[in-house]
Amino acid sequence: MTDTTTAPAHLADPGVRPHARPTRSIVNPATGEVIATVPEQGAADVDRAVATAKEAFETGPWPTMVRSKRARLLLTLADAIEANSARLYELETRNNGRPITETRAQLSRVPEWFRYNAGLLAAQRDAVLPGDGEYLTYQRRAPLGVCGIITPFNHPMLILARSLSAALATGNTVVVKPSELTPLTTLALVEILHAAGLPAGVVSVVTGSREAGERLTRHPDVAKITLTGGTEAGRSAALATAARFARVTAELGGKTPIVVFDDIDSVVAAQGAAFAAFVAAGQSCVAGSRFLVQRGSYDAFVDALATRADAIRIGDPAAPGTQLGPLISAAQRDKALRYVQIGLDEGARLVAGGTVPDLPGPLNQGFYLRPTVLADATNDMRIAQEEIFGPVATVVPFDTEADAIAMANDNRFALGAGVWTRDLARGHRVADRITAGMVWVNDHHRLEPSLPWGGVKESGLGKDAGTESFDDFTWIKTVVVRTAADDVDWYGQADPGRLN
Repeated sequence: MTDTTTAPAHLADPGVRPHARPTRSIVNPATGEVIATVPEQGAADVDRAVATAKEAFETGPWPTMVRSKRARLLLTLADAIEANSARLYELETRNNGRPITETRAQLSRVPEWFRYNAGLLAAQRDAVLPGDGEYLTYQRRAPLGVCGIITPFNHPMLILARSLSAALATGNTVVVKPSELTPLTTLALVEILHAAGLPAGVVSVVTGSREAGERLTRHPDVAKITLTGGTEAGRSAALATAARFARVTAELGGKTPIVVFDDIDSVVAAQGAAFAAFVAAGQSCVAGSRFLVQRGSYDAFVDALATRADAIRIGDPAAPGTQLGPLISAAQRDKALRYVQIGLDEGARLVAGGTVPDLPGPLNQGFYLRPTVLADATNDMRIAQEEIFGPVATVVPFDTEADAIAMANDNRFALGAGVWTRDLARGHRVADRITAGMVWVNDHHRLEPSLPWGGVKESGLGKDAGTESFDDFTWIKTVVVRTAADDVDWYGQADPGRLN
């Protein structure tokens, strides 16, 4: 068993003896086994972590480091992450239950975010602004200061890297509050960064739950919060940061519509639908959870999706052949099961899954749910409107393109969307009319460091990744330099000319 109760150096207040603070047990969701214990930290620990980060920002070398040197160090950090990748894959799979094949595919890309932001830093150019008269006007970007990053349980390391790499590249210091359920790869990643040369105090981790997260969002010395989580948590963070005019980026809930037109082969569409709906056991804000299928191919699509769902291999996430792991907790599994029953009570038809699988040995104590498909739903049902966050797909028929667009937009969330069609003109047209921060055509879940990630409506505000995220970790200073040879004497001139 891994025991992290004795806090590493990057944890807040490492000098406190382990028995002097409460601890939290970290569970492997595949078996229910306790695999680690970490400090249960609270508001006082956040205060100490922020004070450390503030001191590192105000007196340490990181914010004032020569830009090219900081970019080179980011590349070194990326290499160090890559060298430790196998350990990180295994640890995250044990901690959040995602199959090792999925975890490897996702976490192998983490170094790309550090390299991308290192490239943005190396290529950054300050703007020279046009103006009248003998003046040189230019802009400089400066780091914000102490930034807080709050990450969820579903993709803890990737989501952290997405924001952390941009925050570090721009010279900020950071306090990270990972999900209380999945802190292990965050702790491991930050240890790797410090061992690779990241200066002391630049990144700290607070392993706590709600109290720690709320204090971090409200702390007067935190200049920006980046949060990925539920809509209510995002709303609280937005209100807390607005009170002191701090910045916030919030990637929140989703009920992703996937529009399937009848010009595409139903089996092909169902293969893509299964990936959209069931990867990460459906525990993704952009999971394809609401399939809007044109009536001409509706029955064939439902049959193909049910067949594909039933064939998905459920088992030990550490085994290479496993395609679906557990949900993060018994509570999350029970929530998904309640929604299945809600759907049946609303009149939907269960065509696949909906039950807990019977698995051998300790896996039977894990938090599994079979991939579930609920057909013959309507767009106003709760299963089509509310985020379930589990391997539960709802299928709704539609008739016309206009109907599909109206139904896709008829939801309080607007994070992601998908369109499946062989008519690429239609694909562009429908993607343009769907309200969502990201739209995929004939694919799903694809991302790059250069692609801004974030939604609208109740799915949040701001963007992670891309130049948008990089720039939002800085503030702009405009400098106006008078280059004229004569002196300024406004009151001594008969006609001083234009002011402003």
